Amino acid sequence: MKKKELENELSTIKNNYTDYSVLDNISHDSGICIEIYTNETIIYSSASFNRGCMVEGPYNYKKNFITSNKTSFSYNLVNPRFNNQTLIKAIKINDTYIFTSISLEPLDSAITILKSQLIYITIIVLILSFIIAYFISKKISKPIIKINNKTKDLSHKKYNIVFDDKTEIKEIYELETSLNNMKEELSKTDELRMELLSNVSHDLKTPLTMIKAYAEMVRDLTYNDSIKRDENLNTIIDEVDRLNLLVNDILLLSKEEANIDEINYSNINVYDLITSIVKRYDHLVLKEKYHFIITCDNDIYIEGDHKKIEQVIYNLINNAINYTGSDKRVIINVIKNENVRFEITDTGKGIDEKDINFIWDRYYHTNKKHKRNVIGTGLGLSIVKNILENHHFKYGVITNKNKGTTFYFETTNK
Repeated sequence: MKKKELENELSTIKNNYTDYSVLDNISHDSGICIEIYTNETIIYSSASFNRGCMVEGPYNYKKNFITSNKTSFSYNLVNPRFNNQTLIKAIKINDTYIFTSISLEPLDSAITILKSQLIYITIIVLILSFIIAYFISKKISKPIIKINNKTKDLSHKKYNIVFDDKTEIKEIYELETSLNNMKEELSKTDELRMELLSNVSHDLKTPLTMIKAYAEMVRDLTYNDSIKRDENLNTIIDEVDRLNLLVNDILLLSKEEANIDEINYSNINVYDLITSIVKRYDHLVLKEKYHFIITCDNDIYIEGDHKKIEQVIYNLINNAINYTGSDKRVIINVIKNENVRFEITDTGKGIDEKDINFIWDRYYHTNKKHKRNVIGTGLGLSIVKNILENHHFKYGVITNKNKGTTFYFETTNK
């Protein structure tokens, strides 16, 4: 910077070296010492006590430059008068020699001052940073510690806790919101798990009890009576079949929820599929006087996994059988427009509006008291939901209080 400053002033001096007033101003304002020689005689000199004024002393730099026939030269010497580093610029204009010099000491002083100030400033900034960081960390860590403690309670199934520290930190507020949502989901999942265990245990215990009772009856009472013995054995076989159905439904539901069962699309004749399913209920038609009303053209086809769509319709019919009214009617209606819409309707009491969002849950019952289904395992609607979602089919339920319920799903007409 000093060198650049000296070079800038030197260009002005070149143009005004005969105007001594200009030279005086430059020397005064910039601390530059100026000396002008002609025929080795000094014709101008700025204030000789300026720290930038160089005493020639032993250097003889002026004489050397005058005799060198050079037009310009730079020196960096120690001024013996003030013992300070001095930058010297010498130029020749015709027979005139101009010597300018400036002390570098102010630069060293500035560095010393800045270093000392920087040390103090650094210490102050570090102290302030530690203080500010301490309070900021306390402000941030306090709600985090509370959240951590509540999370530990949450891990012990204490679902009544609420994450609501009302912090002004956006990220922590969002974390609390997420944890509250997670808590609600965990609570529902745990409740569902307990209910599922209870209901599965009930559905396992009932047939096992009956199997044991009828087996003991055959062993102790009816082993010589072929008619009663066969009746008891048939009951045992029915209960074993029911157990096998329950296990198969649990496995099927697990596969559908994990989406690991591959979908094999094929062209399905809807009428043939429905009639083949309804034939399975001939024993209910004969013994229990159930009525199945089918409305479906025999030329309707859809694209889907035959086995899975069959499972969907079978489960929806089972559900209608379990909840239909005293007339024991189950209505199956297939409508072909732009899409193919399946409707399975019962004539029962309907579903309360508050329960509609939960009917697709495993073992969900509107009265919350598990009872054995007339047919099926209680997992049917959950299986239906997962199969239809994996097929990307639209589905839903329409219910009228005391008039019945219609379950439907729609698929693209192929």
